[in-house]
Amino acid sequence: MKIYAHRGASHDFPEMTALAYENAVKQGADGFECDLRLTKDGVAILWHDADLKRRADNDAVVAETKLKKLKAIYPQILTLDEFLDFGITEKKSLLLETKHPVPSRTNIEEVIVERLAKEKSRIKKSEIDITVMSFSWFAVEKIKSLNKEISTTFLLHDYTPWFTARYSSAQSIGPGINLLRKNPALAKRIKSTGRKLNVWTVNEASDIKLCQQLGVDNLITNRPGYAREVLNNI
Repeated sequence: MKIYAHRGASHDFPEMTALAYENAVKQGADGFECDLRLTKDGVAILWHDADLKRRADNDAVVAETKLKKLKAIYPQILTLDEFLDFGITEKKSLLLETKHPVPSRTNIEEVIVERLAKEKSRIKKSEIDITVMSFSWFAVEKIKSLNKEISTTFLLHDYTPWFTARYSSAQSIGPGINLLRKNPALAKRIKSTGRKLNVWTVNEASDIKLCQQLGVDNLITNRPGYAREVLNNI
């Protein structure tokens, strides 16, 4: 079971900053997870929320603001290019989550596919895995239509109908730990379709052990160092 740092080592450091990802490396993460949005000038940046209120106490909306202004408000913002370069350099696999719905619709998927194509040789040489994830069924299918070689994960909300997961083209399915805890049989159901199992966001020892028992492939956690310690002691 591989350990992915959710927005970096975000339990200990500001989420999706260089500091969070640098320390995820130190904490023994196998890879990194991030959320991606497009700025007004079409730059893919690492940001979870639609605006900067929670992280920077500013009402600026990502989709309505250019990168230069966003950086002036919150200098720690990383671009997809910077994130890809860091992951490749550190030889850490990447989970790229696209946020929806957004005004630009599936433009973010187009940008990701273009950037991955540009870095194809470096990605291959580093031998890392890169997967695009989304709660949007249409976003996952968009990636398939643009480049069938890119790995995808269809993320599940607690209320996501099973048939949408069953008929997704994604190579892996991503339920939250709350859903898996309530319905552990879901793990076997997902595995029976030939897909990998990616579970988010797993921070407690009991849940980490449960994921190990259920054969989870990729564990996404805010606490990569702690998850590694728990697994080493099983």
